Amino acid sequence: MVTLDERPQLIDALSALRDRVAAVRLPLPLPDTPRARQTRAELLAQLDDYLVPRLKDPDAPLLAVVGGSTGAGKSTLVNSLVGRRVSESGVLRPTTRTPVLVCHPEDHHWFAGMRVLPQLTRVWLPQADDEHADDAPPPEENALRVETAASMPRGLALLDAPDIDSLVVENRLLAAELICAADIWVMVTTASRYADAVPWHLLRTAKEYDATLVTVLDRVPHQVIGEVSRQYEALLDKAGLGDVPRFTIPELPESADGGSGLLPDSAVAALRGWLAHRAEDPAARQQAADRTATGVIDSLDTRLPELAAAVAAQYAAAVRLGGVVEAAYGEQGKRVREQLGRGAVLAGDARTRWRAYPRDSTADELLDALAESLAALLHCAASAAEERVRDAWRREPAAEALGPDRAGPARAGGDRDMAERIGVEVRRWRRVLEELAEEEVRTVERPSAPRTAAPEADTVAALLAAALLGGRRTRAAGERLAELLGAQAALRLRDKGGELVLSYVDRVLHAERDRRLAPLDALDVTPEPQAELIAALSVLQKEK
Repeated sequence: MVTLDERPQLIDALSALRDRVAAVRLPLPLPDTPRARQTRAELLAQLDDYLVPRLKDPDAPLLAVVGGSTGAGKSTLVNSLVGRRVSESGVLRPTTRTPVLVCHPEDHHWFAGMRVLPQLTRVWLPQADDEHADDAPPPEENALRVETAASMPRGLALLDAPDIDSLVVENRLLAAELICAADIWVMVTTASRYADAVPWHLLRTAKEYDATLVTVLDRVPHQVIGEVSRQYEALLDKAGLGDVPRFTIPELPESADGGSGLLPDSAVAALRGWLAHRAEDPAARQQAADRTATGVIDSLDTRLPELAAAVAAQYAAAVRLGGVVEAAYGEQGKRVREQLGRGAVLAGDARTRWRAYPRDSTADELLDALAESLAALLHCAASAAEERVRDAWRREPAAEALGPDRAGPARAGGDRDMAERIGVEVRRWRRVLEELAEEEVRTVERPSAPRTAAPEADTVAALLAAALLGGRRTRAAGERLAELLGAQAALRLRDKGGELVLSYVDRVLHAERDRRLAPLDALDVTPEPQAELIAALSVLQKEK
C-alpha cells in the first residue's frame, strides 16, 4: 500500500505519466473510443485533482464527495451534516448546478487555491440563511463555491456534486470529475432507485479503484425500511461490496422537495460520526487516504494498458484509412504510365490534330489538343482513385471523424475543382516542355547542313509531345525530330521529355492523394503515445 509520506520520485513518475495521458488523442470513432475517452478523462481528473495533490500534501483535509442520482437528496444530506443550508435543494432539476464545498474555517486555505480542481474558479458568497436564500446570485459555470462552517470537523471537507445522471451533459461530466477528486466517496441513493444502473456503475467503479466508500440509502418509507435495507444489503453482498459502510435515512417531512432542507440531527448523526472519525482519528484518516490513493495507483496497471491499446487501435485505423488512399492513387499511377506507353493520349481531338498536322493543323493546335487529352487522362485517373477511396471509407466507421471529406466533396463541384487543378499542372508541364524545346533548338549543332534554317521551337515542342504521348502511332514524330535536331539531340530531348511527363504525372496524382490524406494527417494519429504510456507506467511501477 502507498503511504502518504514524502515521495518525490513517485510524484515525478505520476506527473510524467499525467503528461503522457494528456498527450493521448482519440479522434477516430472506433467501437472502444467512447470508453477510452472516458478513461482518459477520469485518469486526468484523478491525477490532477486527487492523486498528485494528495501525495504532495498528505496533511491536507480529506475530501468527501457526495454523489448520486437526480433527487437522491444529496444537497439535503450535506446541509443536514453541516447544520445549516449551504447547498440549494428543491423541486427544480437539476438542483445542484454549481458544486459546493464546505469545510472548517481553519481548513479554508487548503481549498481557496488551485491545489485541487484547478479548472474550477473559486467563488465565495455571503452566508445565506433560510429567509434570504432565494436572494443569492445565480450560479456560475465552471465554478466551485467554497463555504466554511465551524460545525465541520477539522481535516474534513464535504463536496456536494451535481447529479451523476443529470439531463445536462456538462453536469454529468463535472459530477464524474468531482468524484475522481475524492478521498472518500459518499454514494447516495433512494428506496425507489437503489437498483438503478447509474449508481451501481459508480459503486462498481469505486470497488475497482478500491476507494474508501460509504453508501447512504435515503428517503426510505418507515413501513418498508427493514425490507428495503435487506434487499439493498443483498445487492451489495452480491457485488462484493458487503463490507462497505451503509447508512439508512428514513423518509421524513424535511426530506421532501420544498422542505426546510435540514433533517433531524438524529437522522444523520451516525454518518456524521463516521466521517468525523475518519478526519479526527490519525489511524482512520491515514487508512482512508492511503486506501484510496493505493487503489487509484494500482488501477493504473489495468487502465493504462487499456488506454494504450485504444491508442494502438486508433493508429491502426489511421494506417488503414491512409493505406486505402495510397493504394488507390498508386494503382492509378501505374495505370496512367501503362496508358502513356500505349499512346492513350492520342485520342479524340488530339488524334484528329495529329493526322492533320502539319498541313491542316498548326503546332500550337496539336500541342493544345495533346495537353487537353493528357489532362483528361489524369482527371479520369484521379476520379477513379477518389471513387475507390469514397467506397472504402463509406464502409469504415473511423472515417466519420473526417467529416464531409469522408465521402469526398460533392461530385459536380469537386470534379470541377479537380479538373481545374489538373489543368493548371498540365499547362505548367506544357510551358516547361516548350522551354525544353527552345533550349534544345538554341544549343543544337548542325555541321552537316550549316545553311539550314533552325527549326521552330513550337514545331519541336509539338513533335516532342506527340512522340512522348502517342505511342507507336506517332513514330513519325520521333523520326522528324531526328531530322531536325540530329539523332543524338533528338534522343537526348526525348529522354528529358519522358522524365518530365512522368514527373508531372506523379506530381498531379500525388497532389490529389495528399489533398485526400490532409484531413487524416491533420488528426495527427501516431504510434508514439502508445509506447510512451507503457514506458511511463513502467517507471511508475518501479517507484510504487
